[in-house]
Amino acid sequence: MAAAPRKLSSKEVAALVGNLMEASESTSLENGLEVRPYAFGENELNQLGDYHALRIINERFCRTARDVFLPMLRLQPRISSFPPEVRSFDDYRSSQDNFVSITASRIEELRGNQMIVIPPPFISLLTDSYYGGQIRHVPTTRTEFTATEERVIELVTDRLNVALQVAWRDLMALTFTVVSREESMQFASFVDGEDMVVNCSFMVQLPNTEPASFDILYPLQTLKPISSQLRSRMQSDFVDDDRSWREKLERAILSIPLTLSARLCEPEVPLRQLMQMQPGDVLPVHLTEAVSLLVEGQPFFEAAPGERGGQAALNLTRRHVRG
Repeated sequence: MAAAPRKLSSKEVAALVGNLMEASESTSLENGLEVRPYAFGENELNQLGDYHALRIINERFCRTARDVFLPMLRLQPRISSFPPEVRSFDDYRSSQDNFVSITASRIEELRGNQMIVIPPPFISLLTDSYYGGQIRHVPTTRTEFTATEERVIELVTDRLNVALQVAWRDLMALTFTVVSREESMQFASFVDGEDMVVNCSFMVQLPNTEPASFDILYPLQTLKPISSQLRSRMQSDFVDDDRSWREKLERAILSIPLTLSARLCEPEVPLRQLMQMQPGDVLPVHLTEAVSLLVEGQPFFEAAPGERGGQAALNLTRRHVRG
């Protein structure tokens, strides 16, 4: 027979409640911050999953964007992409200098926008290299771009948008239309400060100097309509139309040898006569003016027999219509 459970005394109950109260107070603060409740599926940071498709798009963009910097740097730099990061726009803005190159573009297909942020030292490096200078970082304390740098910004951002269209087209055909350019984060009319943005950072490897970087931002609300596609892992890795491969394939196909034969006539012979035929027998046939030209046993043309250069020849007169 099991023993009856023992009841706790009043002192034991008080001690137990006191320990629970102390534990709750100790867990209410962690590193000076209040602990907040968390529920799966309610956090904005998990709206797009692991961004697998967006990572692939960024990798394609890195390969395509190399040609963007070729005219300025006189070489194709290696470009790497960091994993996309979701953060508030205020958080991103506070992490950047106030003086930066900001290019906002409209994505009509998603009813949203996108922003390219390039630090001034990278703009100065591109401008200096574009006009014959060396590839080196030049420290600057300016608060505005020169007219020449503004032209370089226009060239680079327009070409980056074209590279983005190429990178996105296998998932969804998007067009990026520039709507504004700014030089200060204070005047960036992108989204509200508390809104979440997807920050895609890219690093450009440069010879004999430190790498440069630039960012591409998408509002989280802009990408939400295609969130299921961005979570999908079934994405094509086809980036561009490889003309050399198509030409090689076309040459290989056109070099395939085909057998041509001419059908002069098709006489009909009874089976009894065919069984009695012996070597040396003469089979009368009726030749017509039209001869069928066969390609691999299939009739393709009608031709007229003739002679050219002392050799028998066929003059093609009509092509068979094939269903």
